[in-house]
Amino acid sequence: MATLITISRFPLLIAYILMLYFGSAAVRLLSVPLLFTALMLDTVDGVVARRQNKVSLVGSVLDIAADRVFELVLWVALADLGAIPVAVPLIVITRTTLTDALRSIGVQGGKAPFDQHRSRLARFLVRSAWMRSGYSISKILAFCGLTLGLALNQFQTGTGPQAAAEPMLAIFRVVAWIAVVFCIIRGLPVILSGYRRVREPQAATDAR
Repeated sequence: MATLITISRFPLLIAYILMLYFGSAAVRLLSVPLLFTALMLDTVDGVVARRQNKVSLVGSVLDIAADRVFELVLWVALADLGAIPVAVPLIVITRTTLTDALRSIGVQGGKAPFDQHRSRLARFLVRSAWMRSGYSISKILAFCGLTLGLALNQFQTGTGPQAAAEPMLAIFRVVAWIAVVFCIIRGLPVILSGYRRVREPQAATDAR
């Protein structure tokens, strides 16, 4: 069931992108609750997996893959539409590529992505409810708020909704940068531990 919930997010993402790019102002407004639902399903699939006691390495990797697709597509689309600077998706893509590549080394050794850290600080930054919730909330607010701003901006010039668009976009651009800060901070322990994991076999080889 949890896997089906994870997979069901992809058609919602496609529908959102089509509404965002080709929809009228009213359709773009409707895309906001659709996007919110798709993002919240990320929480639902984890809850279902834990309640059914079906948490697995494959499920964990699939969940992260779905998160990555959502996050990268949304950042790129919002940058393409001018809601955020292109620097935002460039930073997120770079960080995500590095962390996922380095995590794959641990996954090959049978360790789930969030179970690959030794220090208490690293586990706090990557796994703690505070950091994960802070990152998730900032992304949800940024994605939905920026989408709402784009929808309002499509209304007729001089109307109340259109006038509110730019202030709203300005506010949620700040939220987007807060999400980027979370992204970088949570990625650093993954990059450092992955680097050590790569270096350890090399050091052992050199010692021979």
